[in-house]
Amino acid sequence: MNLAVLGAQWGDEGKGKIVDLLTSHFSIVSRYQGGHNAGHTVYVNGAKFILRLIPSGILHAGVTCVIGNGVVVDPQALFAEVDELKKNGIDVDGRILISDKAHLILPYHRDLDLLSEARRGERKIGTTSRGIGPAYEDKIGRRGIRVCDLADSKGLEQNVRDNVTARNRLVQDSTMDWKPVLDQLLTHAERMRPMIRDVSVLVNDAMRAGKSILFEGAQGTLLDIDHGTYPYVTSSNASIGGVCTGLGIPPKAIGRVIGVVKAYTTRVGEGPFPTELFGEMGNRLRETGSEYGAVTGRPRRCGWYDGVAVRYAARINGLDGLALTKLDVLDGLESIDICTSYRSGGRTLTDFPSDVGQLAQCEPVYESMPGWSAPTKGLRQFDQLPAAARNYIKKLEEVSGVRASIISTGSERDDTIIRDEVWR
Repeated sequence: MNLAVLGAQWGDEGKGKIVDLLTSHFSIVSRYQGGHNAGHTVYVNGAKFILRLIPSGILHAGVTCVIGNGVVVDPQALFAEVDELKKNGIDVDGRILISDKAHLILPYHRDLDLLSEARRGERKIGTTSRGIGPAYEDKIGRRGIRVCDLADSKGLEQNVRDNVTARNRLVQDSTMDWKPVLDQLLTHAERMRPMIRDVSVLVNDAMRAGKSILFEGAQGTLLDIDHGTYPYVTSSNASIGGVCTGLGIPPKAIGRVIGVVKAYTTRVGEGPFPTELFGEMGNRLRETGSEYGAVTGRPRRCGWYDGVAVRYAARINGLDGLALTKLDVLDGLESIDICTSYRSGGRTLTDFPSDVGQLAQCEPVYESMPGWSAPTKGLRQFDQLPAAARNYIKKLEEVSGVRASIISTGSERDDTIIRDEVWR
C-alpha cells in the first residue's frame, strides 16, 4: 500500500513527525513539491532535526529518500542539510536521490524574490524570500535550469549568463557577476552527480517490485497554487495532484491519503484567516504550541480549528483519514471552540469560498466544547484520553467528515495514538 501524507490546513501541521512515524513501514519516502521553505521538525530520543529539502524518512536507516521533479532544489541549502545530518551521526550516503528533472534555485532567484515582495508593498505575500517563487516562475517560463542540465557545461554557462543578465536588468541597484554563480554551480554539480536519477523510472520500478512508497507533501492544501487562498499561496501544488506531476507516477499508484491537521489552526504570512485569535488566547496557543516557523522563526498566527477549511481539504484530496497533531497544546483550557460554518453577507456558508475577499469577510460560526484538565501529553491509547478530549476529537471528525486515524500527543515519535494501520 502506497500512502500520501500531506497538509490539510495552511502548512506547519506536523507532517514531519507523521512521516517519520510511518517511515518504518515503507521502502522509499518521496518529496513531490516545494523547496527549502518547508521546515519539517522531527524529534527522536530528545534530539531535534529540522528537515527542509530532504524527506523526513532520512532518520530511518536503510530507507531511500527521493526528491522529485516537482521540488525546486537550492544546491547550497541541500548540502548544508546533508552536512548537518552527517554531523549528527545520520548516514545519508547513497540514500538521497534527486530527480534529473528537478529545477534549481540559484542566487539570483533569492534577489528576485526580495524584489517581488518589495514591489507588492502592502499586498505582500509574506514569502520566506528563499527564491522558491522565482524558481517556479522560471520553470513555467521555460527558462529554468534543471538538474539534468548540469551535464552540459556549455549550455549551462549560456543559461546562467542569460538568467543573471535578466536579473541585472530587474535589480537596478546592484549587479551580479554570472561567472561566480556558474563556478559555484559546477562545484555543486560534482557532489550532486551520484544522487541524480530518473525518479519516475526509479519509483515505478520500485512499485512493480512490490516495494511500498510514502509520498511526503510540503506546506498545506490551503497554500496550494490552484486550490489555496490565492494569491496568498505557495508556488506549487501541495495537494494530492502534485504527487503525480511531481514524481511522474499514475494516480492509481496512490493507495491512501492522510491529511495532517493541528487540533487548532495556524497560518504564517499574509492572507485571510477566519478563526484567527488575538490577545490572550492567541498568545497562549502560540507559546504553548511553540508556534514559530522552523525555517524562518516567524511567529505563527493562531486560531481555533476550522472545520470548513478541513472539509474543503478533505474534498480536494480525497482524504481517507486525519493525523491530528498537538492535541496536548489544548490541555488545561476550560472550553474550546470549533468552527462549523461561516457567516457572510447574512448567509451561512458551509463551503470554503474561492474568493479571498469574501473569505476575509467571513465570520466563523463556533460550537463550543468543554475542555479538559487531565494531561494528554504522551498518551498512547485512545481510551486513556480524558472523556472531554475524546468528545472533542469526535466533534472534529463529524465537522471535518474524516476519521482521526492518528493522534499525536507530543513531539516525540512514540507520543502517538494509532487508531488505524493506515499503511496496510
